[in-house]
Amino acid sequence: MLGIIVATTLIALILNLILKKVQLPTIIGYILTGTIIAYVFDLHHAVDNHSLKEIAEFGVVFLMFTIGLEFSLNHLKKMKREVFVTGTLQIVVTTVVVYLITRFIVGFDTQTALIIGTALSLSSTAIVLKTFNETKEIKKPHGRRVLGILIMQDIAVIPILLMISFFSMTDDGALIFTIGKTILAAIVLLALLYFSGKYLLEPFLRYVSSTKSDELFVASVLLLAMGSAYLAYYFGFSYSLGAFIAGMMISETKFKHQVEADLIPFRNILLGVFFVTVGMQINFKVIYEYAWIIAIILPLVMGLKYIVIYTLIRFEDNKRVAFKSALALIQIGEFSLAILELARSQNLVDVTYSQVLIVTIVISMILTPFILKNLSKAAAKLIPEDVMMITNTYNVSEDTENHVVVLGYGSFGQAIVNELKSFGQNYVILEHNIKFYQIGKERGEPIVFGNAAQRHILNSINITKSSAVIVAVTNPEILNLICEAVNDLTHNSKTIVTVTNDEEREALKGLHLKHVIVETNQIARAVVDEVMYCRLS
Repeated sequence: MLGIIVATTLIALILNLILKKVQLPTIIGYILTGTIIAYVFDLHHAVDNHSLKEIAEFGVVFLMFTIGLEFSLNHLKKMKREVFVTGTLQIVVTTVVVYLITRFIVGFDTQTALIIGTALSLSSTAIVLKTFNETKEIKKPHGRRVLGILIMQDIAVIPILLMISFFSMTDDGALIFTIGKTILAAIVLLALLYFSGKYLLEPFLRYVSSTKSDELFVASVLLLAMGSAYLAYYFGFSYSLGAFIAGMMISETKFKHQVEADLIPFRNILLGVFFVTVGMQINFKVIYEYAWIIAIILPLVMGLKYIVIYTLIRFEDNKRVAFKSALALIQIGEFSLAILELARSQNLVDVTYSQVLIVTIVISMILTPFILKNLSKAAAKLIPEDVMMITNTYNVSEDTENHVVVLGYGSFGQAIVNELKSFGQNYVILEHNIKFYQIGKERGEPIVFGNAAQRHILNSINITKSSAVIVAVTNPEILNLICEAVNDLTHNSKTIVTVTNDEEREALKGLHLKHVIVETNQIARAVVDEVMYCRLS
């Protein structure tokens, strides 16, 4: 057993080092590791081991706990539409469409069709939120939409699992009893978590913190995460739902950031185990025998989910947000594997169909990191500006020259504009996020709505006659696209770009940029300057 653990760690390390070199997510490395060890050590059946499944699931538990830390109860109240309206509609519409296809075209019975429909309606919380957390997209408009839908999907796992239990029951009295028991359990669980979070949590963490022992504080954090997950499980709900609620409770305290920092190492290690178990379920024999069925099901399901999610979000937001949100959630998720496994064990889904669907789900999960990596780039190239939403945009006179062009009006762009004002410098802002555009417009700024990666829009603000171009964009992929467009017009001779690290600077190497500021270096220099000032004073 120790040999298998050592081999798994070595393979994962080598694969992830290679993937990091080509800037691909470590998720892929873990999944490939699982596939390799399953064949080398013949471990395909080990994935059915209950203990291994529980350990792997705690990676998702810690992920949901840290997501909960980012969202207080007030935050969740603001997201009620994304969670309870958009999230619910996405599950219902997707389930109904899949049910109709599998029931009346494929010919499955009602119960099997309904189970498959609900399973395929879910997306991968583990992959999407891990990636969005790392790229900070969780705080962007499409990240908020995605999070809302995923929270609802996690909640929906409870009634889906109950539905499977109902299908295996024959006694009506037992059915009514189970429904009543579940409702009561939900009320008790929420009451316990709410009141303990409100009245006991902060005093407990304050007492542990007063010991000034990092070891005890970490142990307390692990107790809170696992204890709340177990409490939810005890009452018949998913581990991750309890962890998410506990995380939200801690987010209301002053210990939020310390808890998050202490928990991340455990989260990342256990998520690695989870993705290894996903890779262990890849069965090439099944892929070979049913390749044509998988080749039909995979694009069909992913296409259906894209259409449903895009349509629902498009009613409330612009094309760009709808596109990114839909594309991020087209895969089928880890909870779908659990649903199909339970249904198979209850003889509600045929073993062959279950294995074909499991392989399809895992392939969709493997494709997801590649999709998420290119999300912003695809949106910038494929989705045109939503011009119908923009009225009374600022017009730049043809005579305007020697002005500074500021590309982006986020927090960084706003700080730059304030500095330019203090020097009395003329400037024009180009912003493509409707929220920041509205902020600039309300402040009376010379702001134009448009995509900075499009040359005709750059020409409309007289970029060739400007004295400097400041790219105030933090997303590396969009930054590259913008610099390419600016380079075509100005050869980047007067373009000023800020990057977060040396790797991002290297990625821009071929764009003739003369003024690249590495943020970490500048901050380090400023901090040392302050140290020297303190010594002198």
